[in-house]
Amino acid sequence: MASGRVRHHGRVMPIAPRDPLPSMALGADAWAAAHDELVGLLRDVIRIPSINPPNPPGAETEVAELLASRLRAEGLEPEIVEPVPGRGTVHVRLRGDGTGGDPFLLLSHLDVVPVDAHGWTHDPFAADVADGYIWGRGAVDMKFMVAMEAMVVILLARRARAAGLDPARDPIPGLRRDVLFTCSSDEEAGGTDGVKWLVEHRPDMLRAAGAVNEAGAVSVDVAGHRFYPIMTAEKGRETYRISVHGTWGHGSMPRDDNAINLAAEAIRRLASPGEPRIVGPMRALLDGVEAILPPEAAALTRAISGEDPRRADAAVSRLCDEMYARALRALLRDTISAGVIHAGIKYNIIPGEAVIEIDCRTLPGTTEGDMREEVLARLGDLAPRCDVEHVIGAPPVEWPASGELYDILSDTIRAHDPDGVPVPVMAPFATDAKWTVLLGTPTYGFSPLRNEPGERFLERFHGQDERVSLEALRWGLPVLYDATCRFCA
Repeated sequence: MASGRVRHHGRVMPIAPRDPLPSMALGADAWAAAHDELVGLLRDVIRIPSINPPNPPGAETEVAELLASRLRAEGLEPEIVEPVPGRGTVHVRLRGDGTGGDPFLLLSHLDVVPVDAHGWTHDPFAADVADGYIWGRGAVDMKFMVAMEAMVVILLARRARAAGLDPARDPIPGLRRDVLFTCSSDEEAGGTDGVKWLVEHRPDMLRAAGAVNEAGAVSVDVAGHRFYPIMTAEKGRETYRISVHGTWGHGSMPRDDNAINLAAEAIRRLASPGEPRIVGPMRALLDGVEAILPPEAAALTRAISGEDPRRADAAVSRLCDEMYARALRALLRDTISAGVIHAGIKYNIIPGEAVIEIDCRTLPGTTEGDMREEVLARLGDLAPRCDVEHVIGAPPVEWPASGELYDILSDTIRAHDPDGVPVPVMAPFATDAKWTVLLGTPTYGFSPLRNEPGERFLERFHGQDERVSLEALRWGLPVLYDATCRFCA
């Protein structure tokens, strides 16, 4: 595949390939029909409230069965596995001719987080189409990618059927690698009953030369330039339960060792921002952005990675919208967020016990032991009153921002948006890549969307009025199709 390089602001950047893209073979009418089909499929999966923790039980398997039925209609033979009843994962394999090496994995998850419908503009599970968007829980995280990946598989199966082949058994014309589609349960609760279980019991559903997953290649507009951050790394996560010991007493006689007061002070100390530290993936992002931006904005980017934390923080505020600034600050340090506090049994009883649950996200190079020491250091003289229990954790994940798959993902973005700039990025949250790394499957965040400037996409994750743009989906489906076909061709 022919491609080239161009020097931009002193840096060598890839340019789009000169070879025709696979999507061009389908034509505009076929892509318009595929978009309509994608919208219908996405609305159908949003309407199933596959909430995790399971509510109602069995909804994850219901989504898996819906997807499986659509794949069977295309002549495929999908499989559903249930590590526990009601928590299904759907999987199907398309075959290449066997000459291209290990498979390519399209990875996604079918569960969503709980929702409080108060304050939503649309019913979270109605999948309304309005104002150019599809609305509903999971529209962003991550049922749009579920539907896009399923449509890529469907389009490839139709390619085989058009050639008179059996897509369940015969090689798909033009593919040298197999394509795996694995849509799992339980990602929103850590993946124990999802991808972690598959790693341990069905690694054939996940082992691949490379994979694409959620949370990457969604356009970001900064200083008049459109960037597409491709996720090459993600922070680690460590969850702790802190039991705070005070003294029980009568509410009429306040005391300093009220466990609620102690817990409140502990939370205040834990919430203090840590020291910034620029790690490899973020250095690559900042360097890539700096190379493109005009001089004033480029100087702000340099200041972000400088030695003065206050100047760096001010530069973040000046360069970025607050939505992106919040994400960037989280990517420059280990973070601690208090998520749950339990205390008290009656208003007139001073509680002697309180429990805090905290969510810690760690940069590459920070171990669980390092994080525990940081928690204890912030607690300071409160530490003797606290029992710190490690609940669950996973280390940071990192893949190279180079090589065949990354270059194809990057060049495919440029081919569909010549003015767009792909850059590597680290995610502040965890995905199922935490588990695929155990099989050595490089798993990049690549769920391509081209949003309008000003769209508050990051705020849609786990938020109110979750929605995805119809036009962004129209742009993204052929991008994902081309990336899949080019890596497997």
